[in-house]
Amino acid sequence: MSYNGSGTFNINSTGQPVVAGTVISSSAFNALTADLATGLTTAITKDGQTTTTARITFAQGITSSLVTDSSSTSTGSIITAGGMGVAKNLYVGVNANVAGTLGVTGVATFSSAPIYSSLTASSAVATDASKGLVSVTNTGTGNNVLATSPTLVTPALGTPASGVLTNTTGLPLSTGVTGTLPVANGGTGLTSVPHTVTVYSSGSGTYTTPANVKAIFVQCWGGGGSGGGGNGAAARGTGGAGGGYCQKLINSPSATYSYAVGAGGTAAAQGNNGVTGGTTTFGTSLLTCNGGVGGTAANGGAIAGSSGGAASGGDLNITGGGSITLNTASFAAPGGDSPLGGNGGKENVTTAGVAPGGGGANANFTGSSGAGAAGAIIITEYYV
Repeated sequence: MSYNGSGTFNINSTGQPVVAGTVISSSAFNALTADLATGLTTAITKDGQTTTTARITFAQGITSSLVTDSSSTSTGSIITAGGMGVAKNLYVGVNANVAGTLGVTGVATFSSAPIYSSLTASSAVATDASKGLVSVTNTGTGNNVLATSPTLVTPALGTPASGVLTNTTGLPLSTGVTGTLPVANGGTGLTSVPHTVTVYSSGSGTYTTPANVKAIFVQCWGGGGSGGGGNGAAARGTGGAGGGYCQKLINSPSATYSYAVGAGGTAAAQGNNGVTGGTTTFGTSLLTCNGGVGGTAANGGAIAGSSGGAASGGDLNITGGGSITLNTASFAAPGGDSPLGGNGGKENVTTAGVAPGGGGANANFTGSSGAGAAGAIIITEYYV
């Protein structure tokens, strides 16, 4: 081979070098021309005829003075149909055009901001399903918001699909809350704040406190006493006293309470004293309201008697004869005095109260008296 390992071409055919004074033989000349032909064939031709058979090392790089189209893949300064491998750093002094896909397995460092012609100016950038950069619409002004601990200034959130307001402050209850606040969160569980009333006018049983009730106000009346039986003579018959009254406000009431409503005194027969009314109770030794005392039997008279005492709407109104006694624990509405016998005391049930009056004497000269009215219990339930 005329080229040594360093690329130097040596003439080493037989008869070379030529010695002065000797005759050039045809064999020596032919050997020289063959050696030259081999050397030229092995060289790279500048017109592009030669295809190299091994990797060529350019110690000083490649310089091209061609004026070419940088956007073309067929008229560039260097065309490598089979690809290009760069073992060391690649420096592109001006522009580089990549018609296909540019794959970078390492880190790409840009000393200036890269320009992507597919993006829209002054828009935020995100990645699409193929991880490509795409433009997205901005809303509002200021800094971008990241996932951890962002601080938003006067945002308009619209209607969020979900959210946790554990650390939220300044939420107005009048305009910032909808729905019904349950008892577990300090509310009533109600859409309004009414009070309800439970009335027992007879019998006995168990009172169950309604759900969400915060307090109850209990009013009790004992049964009214009956009048005394008329005896036919000129003396007046006497009506029975009304039932006793008691009341109590109970905060944080229990779930259930027993109750019993005292019955009114039954009518007394001719010449007999009236029957005392029954006792009304609420709870075990919580409220005890004694019944009214029965009237005294007396002779009948010639003048019509008056009715037993009564109460209406929480105000005591004497509708007939008799007197009224008030103290901190009870009141009594006695039945009227009656020669002929007044009517039995009456019971007025309203939203404000129930008040059984006393019984009166029978309305004739002789005979049985009137019966006393039954007791009552009114329970007003409060939800706040």
